[in-house]
Amino acid sequence: MSAAVDSNETRIKQAEKIASHPEQYKVCEGCGSIVVMRAVTCPSCHAYRFDASKERVVGQARDLAMRAASAVLAADLA
Repeated sequence: MSAAVDSNETRIKQAEKIASHPEQYKVCEGCGSIVVMRAVTCPSCHAYRFDASKERVVGQARDLAMRAASAVLAADLA
């Protein structure tokens, strides 16, 4: 299996996990990342405004699962 297919399947599985427990997550209003409820600031953009509505979390999880990853991680820079 190629890395791209593996990554896509991982994203879909993660989205399913988030959608099944949306009360544990919230969406960053700055960059659209999904973070755990206990986060005070977004680890991606350092914003502090979030939308914790279940509808927004589930919708964002589905949207992110269907598009290619675009975040730059620390591992990408090493």
